Formats: sequence, structure tokens, C-alpha cells
Amino acid sequence: MTSSLESARTAIRPFHRKSEPEVLAPLVVAATVDGTARAEVVRTARSLLADLRQVQADGWVNQFLQEYRLGTEEGTALLSLAEAFLRVPDPQTADLLIADKLTEAEWGNHKGQSSSLLVNSATWGLVLGKAVLGDSTSTLKRLIAKAGEPFVRQAVGAAMRLMGQVFVMGRDIDEAIKRMESKDNRGFTASFDMLGEAARTKNDAERYFQSYAAAIAAVGRNAARGHSISVKLSALHPRYETAQSATCVPELADMITQLARSAAALGVQLTIDAEEAARLEMSLDIIERVARDRALRGWDGLGMAVQAYSKRARPVIAWANALGHDTSRIMQVRLVKGAYWDSEIKHAQERGLTDFPLFTRKPATDVSYLACAKDMFEAAKIRPAFATHNALTVATILQWAGNNRDFEFQRLHGMGEGLFERLVREEGYQCRTYAPVGGHRDLLAYLVRRLLENGANSSFVHQLADQSISEDELLADPVEKIMAVGGTGHPAIAAPADLFQPERTNSIGIDLDDAVILQETAAQIARPVQLDKQTTVAPEGAVTKALAAYPAWSNTPLDERADCLERLADLLETHRSRLMAILVQEARKTIPDALSEVREAIDFCRYYAARARTDLCAVELPGPTGERNILRHEGRGVWVAIAPWNFPLAIFLGQVAAALVTGNTVVAKPAPQTPAIGQFAVALAHEAGVPEDVLQIVTGGGDVGAALTADVRIAGVVFTGSVPTAKAIARNLLADDARPLVPLIAETGGLNAMIVDSTALSEQVVRDIIISGFQSAGQRCSALRLLLLQEDIAEHTLEMLRGAMDMLNVGDPADPATDIGPVIDQDSYDKLMAYRAEVKDRIVHAIDVPAQGLFVPPTVIRLDNLDDLNREWFGPLVHVATWKAGELEATVARVNAKGFGLTMGLHSRIAGSSALVENLARVGNLYINRSMIGAVVGSQPFGGEGLSGTGPKAGGPHYLYRFCAERTTSVDTTSAGGNASLLSLEDDS
Repeated sequence: MTSSLESARTAIRPFHRKSEPEVLAPLVVAATVDGTARAEVVRTARSLLADLRQVQADGWVNQFLQEYRLGTEEGTALLSLAEAFLRVPDPQTADLLIADKLTEAEWGNHKGQSSSLLVNSATWGLVLGKAVLGDSTSTLKRLIAKAGEPFVRQAVGAAMRLMGQVFVMGRDIDEAIKRMESKDNRGFTASFDMLGEAARTKNDAERYFQSYAAAIAAVGRNAARGHSISVKLSALHPRYETAQSATCVPELADMITQLARSAAALGVQLTIDAEEAARLEMSLDIIERVARDRALRGWDGLGMAVQAYSKRARPVIAWANALGHDTSRIMQVRLVKGAYWDSEIKHAQERGLTDFPLFTRKPATDVSYLACAKDMFEAAKIRPAFATHNALTVATILQWAGNNRDFEFQRLHGMGEGLFERLVREEGYQCRTYAPVGGHRDLLAYLVRRLLENGANSSFVHQLADQSISEDELLADPVEKIMAVGGTGHPAIAAPADLFQPERTNSIGIDLDDAVILQETAAQIARPVQLDKQTTVAPEGAVTKALAAYPAWSNTPLDERADCLERLADLLETHRSRLMAILVQEARKTIPDALSEVREAIDFCRYYAARARTDLCAVELPGPTGERNILRHEGRGVWVAIAPWNFPLAIFLGQVAAALVTGNTVVAKPAPQTPAIGQFAVALAHEAGVPEDVLQIVTGGGDVGAALTADVRIAGVVFTGSVPTAKAIARNLLADDARPLVPLIAETGGLNAMIVDSTALSEQVVRDIIISGFQSAGQRCSALRLLLLQEDIAEHTLEMLRGAMDMLNVGDPADPATDIGPVIDQDSYDKLMAYRAEVKDRIVHAIDVPAQGLFVPPTVIRLDNLDDLNREWFGPLVHVATWKAGELEATVARVNAKGFGLTMGLHSRIAGSSALVENLARVGNLYINRSMIGAVVGSQPFGGEGLSGTGPKAGGPHYLYRFCAERTTSVDTTSAGGNASLLSLEDDS
């Protein structure tokens, strides 16, 4: 028999895949406030607005939003400084950061405009900076010239720390508890969060665990005050991910149980914070395990947060109530509007998910919030906590609560001042302040996120600060707003499938963050793939057939050729599981890498079909009257496509699709390590309507490729692989003086460098090093080979990198928990391991790998000088060197001098540095503040220069032209007896 808790859990799963109108329909009914009640809600809300405006006339946040709007250069500059300044250890880079953020902003316009000491302190420091930079209108210029940059640096630092104090309750728990005793916080309790970035290492997680434990003990010594602790699960485990749930869920449950037992013994409430949608199911598993702990029976202090912007919010509320019934306790549930909204939207679009897991309109979130609030009031086993800064939401909750006082409001420290003071101190309601605790250096990135969230145009805090928005607009009914649009999503936010419309449909992804879907996918991929035996003709015979098929295919209408590519894309999607299985079993791809490759192949087919329809039509060119000039793009003949083993489907089909749609016939040669995936792809292309002689596959090694490229009948070669092979092909194409000159499109490797300065966020840098250097076992053309760290932050970054590397799983690529699989073959393994042995004294860190199999340990190798690396090592080996502050330009020049030009990365918060590197870097793809791999078709055309390739870039708007012969026809339209069109012109005068 299914329990009510199991039924409630089952009901949660489908919701984030439903459409917004479908989810909102019942929420609108639950959130509706009609008639007299609505009028009373509005009256209460107007009263609360009056309180807010009276208090916030002197409040920092309100004045900040008025003075420094997020859409202005000044607002952006201040937030950028706040996010990065205090973590910069060296004065030279700190001065660059200040100069960068102040160069264009008009700080003089804000000087002294606010009555707030904090606002003016921030302005003061920033105006001083502007003066140093040469603001001729500043009367302070002479003073600054005497005092120098250190004076400005200190002023800006002081302003940043003042900002931090607004949103950080204390630098440690004792300071935070003491601050809660101030008169400003009279009547309020706190939920302290020992906040920081998510853990990247075991040491990070242990440090956060100890800080939570110490906080519980400190709050327990003041238990009568009623303060509580909030816990962020991602801070307690560096691999809090669905693929790692078999280990992270029980480990996190054990840690939370330990903390909960301490909290229960001391009478302290403990709340689990909400995080990204991908972690929801895991968090419920953890919370249930903790709730079932026998030592916690009878304790009603266990709490959880629920995000109303989630489509699953309401069923999660029902689950929390069912858990309370099942474990005989009252669950403390904090309802929030939600964080991470923008990142959730981007994540769903990038992954090609069927829909967003959240609402795309702010009023929809408000409707969901009210519906959840009503459910919480009606739930017997929930004690509600309503976290909001919205006066209308508060007024509605008060209306529904009636005489009930067994609930509390919550606010973020530094926000909502004036909204709850009267309710708490005069009317007996309870309000808890969510209070971050920690050093300002670590928490100012958090401050920026909160300001962005609360300063967004749609947020109540921002709208309250905007004097142009009327009170009636502020208090407009969100239910009416949603009903007016039929519950539809925001029109400016493209659904994942429509991301590239009207040009093409985005490839469909798989939600590998869903544990059930992940396991189903893994089971499908684990089944051995049996392929039909393929017979291939000899290279010479294949070219003969392709040459004979060329005239008919070249004369096939462009639309029909494009249709074939689109049908092929659909077939790839239909056979996605089988393709992924072949990639995992033959090419040794991990499951996420296999999925990404299939999607890329689909995107190539649809993109080139769309570009061909747009770009390859005949074009009429200008000329004198009486003359007609037409430019046409037509196929060249037979193309040889030679693909690599590291992307045996995506690059293979990208080459083939481009050649086919432009009217060429193709002889395709997959890498000898991965013939099966190529054969299956070609079979699907034939099924899609490409004639068999138009596309043929020839398997074999280098001798087969050499024979194909030596054939004087071919019209072009498209190749991806090593530099030596590309040069050999180029020589082969020129060996016979009698053969025509034919194009070679080559994409090779690179000594891809990532440059990191001291303004970068270490947690983000380490994540991107791991992804760029070790994902796919480092076997990507774009993979990170050379890590260049500013020496001021080198040791700190490497220490964090060591810890993050230790959390990686190396093993069977078919296992969902595997991060890094084996290298492709014995030859690659032997070369990489021999090199590691040569440089063993320079190894900074390496991790253990299985003894059996072709597993090369992910390794970091220190160089004395960046010039010491001049060869690409195609595996999970990252070399590291340092550079000095002020030497960015010289560092880029030294990287350029190596002659490769594929990818480069930069991590910096200095916009001027980004512009400098963009101007100087001689690379095909520059990635700033992100990983260096995973180029997206149509968004990030991929390809290099110098030793890294010829161009044009694959997946870009110029790629197809290289496969074409350009032919122009010029016709003298007067040759038959005069220019009729000119002679027939009428005089309008």
C-alpha cells in the first residue's frame, strides 16, 4: 500500500515539465482574493507602504537604488567593485580594478546627493578614484596627486566594507548575535547562515561544517532569544550533484543529522536552505532521512525552504506536510520567492530541456507564492514562515491569517526595513531576519547577487525605490496580471526548443539532473550495441562513384538537399540512445559528453541546412543600367572528409553535412579508432534521402587518408586532427604540379592557455580549470593545456585545485558517477604516461586512477616558464606557470609567439583586461570568465589560426562558402537592341 508521503513525493516529479499555463491554472484559483477581502488587503498594503517609505527615506537600500540604478554605469561599477575588490591581494591589480570601474562612470553627478552616510561614503571613495584618473572638474585632483593611489584604494576599500556591513550581520557568529541585540533589531529573531561559496574541496566542506556546528553552539547558549541556523547543503559537500547522489546524499544526511542532534539538544531551530532546481529531489531525500532519525523524535525544530518560483513549489509544500504526519512532527517551512532565477533559465536553454522548471513571469511567482501560503495555513503539520519584502504579499497573508499568530514573517538582513517593525513591535507578529555571517571579503559576491535580485526591474524593492511607479501599480493584483496573459510564459524568454528560432529548432536534451532519467539513460547506454557489418570500397573506387554521382546531386535543388539534412537531424534525435551507446562503448565518452556530442551533430545538420537556404541563393549584384550580374554558389565536386576520434559523430557529420548541402559529393573517412559511429551516421544519412553514391564511407588508417588526398580527382579536403597530419595533407595536395589547386579546411590542436588575474573568483576559476583541462580526459582540441596564474594568487588557487581534483571520479565512462574516462587507445596512453614519467619531479598534483585500463591520471605540471611548453599533450595534463601583475600584455604576446591559435581563456573582473586580451590574442575562440570547451553551433563558431587551422570556423556563418565554387554571370541586356527598361522610364517632374 502506498503511503501518503510516497504519493506526495510521486506527485512532485512531473510538475517542472508542465507548461506554465497548466501549472498556473489551479494556482490562480487558490491565490484569488475577491471583493471585501481584496479591498481590505489593499488598505493594509497601503498602510505598510506608508511605513516602508517613512523608514526608507533614510534607508540605505532605497537610496542606493535611487542613486545607482542597475541600468547605469555607476550602479554596475559599484556592484562590480563590491564583488571583487576585497579579495584582490595586490595593490597594482586593485588600482587597475578601481580605474577600470571608474573611467566612464559619472560619479560627480552623485556626490552628496543622498542623506545616507553609507551612500555618500561609497560615492566619496569612487569620486576620489575618478579624480585620480584625471577628472579635470574635480577640486580634489591636486590633493589626490599628493596622496596617490593608496589613498584612493583605502577610500574605496572602506566604502566596500561599509556596503558589506549592510548585508552581513557579523564577521563571526558572536558578533552577529551581539548585533541582533541592537535597538534596530528589537523584537526580531535571526536565522544565521554561515554563508560562503559552495564547497569545492573536502577541506572547504569540513570548514563550513565546523562553522555551522560552532554557530549552533553559540546560538544554543542564547537559546531564549529564539535565533535559528540556516544550512546550505552545497557548502557541506563538494559533489552535491545528481550523478554523485549515491555518495553525497547519505554523507550529507549524516552531517545534517549530526548538526540537527546538536540543535535539538540546545533548543535551536535548523533550516535547510533551497538551492537550484537540479538539487531539489536530493534535498528531499536528505531532509526525510534526517526527519526519520530516532534521536530527533519529538523535535519540531527541523525546517526547510521552498522557492515559490518553482513549478514544483506547491507539491513540495504538500510533501512537507505529509512528512510531518509520517514522522509525527511539525515541519518549519520557509516560503521564499526564490534565488537563482536567471541561472535556471540559462541552464534549461543550454541543456535543451523540454521546459523551464520555474515561472518566467514575476507575477506568476507571486501567484504561486500566495497559493503556497494558503496551503501552508491549511497544513496541520507545517508552521509557516513567509519570507518576503512585498507589502501586497504581506497584506494578503495577514488577511488570510486572521487572528492566527502561529507563523512568522522573514526578511533578508538589510532589506525590507520598515515593513515589519510595526507588525512586530505593536501588533504581536513574529519576524525573523535571515542574517548572513562571515568575512566581508568572502560575502560581497553574495551581496552583489542580493542587490541584483532585489534591484531587478520587476522586484518590489526596486519598484518601491522608483518614484515614477504609482502606488496603484505597486499594489496591482498578480492574479489579474496572470489571467490577462492566460498564464503564458514571458514572450522575451525563448523556450529551450526555440532558442535559435526562427532559423532552426534547438536540439533536444536529456535532463541528466533527474535521477530517474539519469538511471534510465545509463541502463539504455549499457546495453551492448550490435551493428550491421559494413562493407566499404577502396579509396579509388569510392572517388570514382562519388565523381559519377556529382552532377545529379549538384543539380538537386538546394531546398531538397537541405531537407535531407533536416531529416537526418530528426533521425539522429530518434536514435539518440543508440548513438550515445556507441559513443560510450567505442569512443569511451562519458554519458554527458556523449549526449553533448549527439546534440552537436543534430545542431550542425539543422544549422547548415538553414544557412544554405539563406546564404547560397543566387545574388543579383549592382552594375550599370543595361547589365545584369548574378553571383551563384555551387558545389566543387568530390570532397574528402577526414574526421577525428575525439568527436567521431559531431565533427564527422559537421564536415559531411556542410559538403553535402553545398552540392558536393563526399567520401568520408572516420578515424580508425571509431569506425562504428561513422558507419551508423552514414546509414542514417542514406535513410534521410542522401543517395548512397553521394555519401560513401571508407574506413582505415593513415594510408587510406593519404590515398584519398592524393587522388587528383578530388575537389577539396576537410580535416580535423593533428598538425603534422594536416601538413602532410597540404603537401599531398601540392605534390603533383598537374593537379588543380583545391581548398583544404583544417582544424588542428593548440597550446590553449587560460590566464587568471587576482580579481577572479577562485571557486569559479577552479571549476573552469577542471572542466577545461580534465573533462573528456583532456582529449578535446580546445582543452586547457597551459594555466597561467598571476603569482599573487597562484598558491591559493593551486591548493583549491588540488582539493577539487581529489573529488573527481575516474573510471568506467558508462557509469553515471564517472567524471573522467580512459584515453582513446594504447598508443595515446603510452605517450602520455611516458611524458609524465619524464616530468615526474614537476608534478604539482595528480589523482589516483584504476589500475586496469587506459586511465591517465589527471595531472598538474609546474613549469619554470611558460615558454617551456611548446608541444600539445593530448590528454588530462595541465601545465601551470605564473606571471607578474602588470605583465598581462607581455604574457599574451608570449602565448601568441608559440604559433598556435585555437582557444584562450581569461578570468578577470577588469573589463579593460578583457578588451586588451580580446585585441591582442591571436586565437580563434576566446573565452572570458567561463570554461574553454563546449563551443555551441551557431553561437560560438569554432576553429583556429596559425598552427591551429586554416578556417573558416565550423558552425559559423562563413563555413559553407569554402565548400562552394563562386560563379558570376554577367549579361548585357541591351545586346538585343537597346535598354528597354531605361528607355521606358517616365518623367515624374
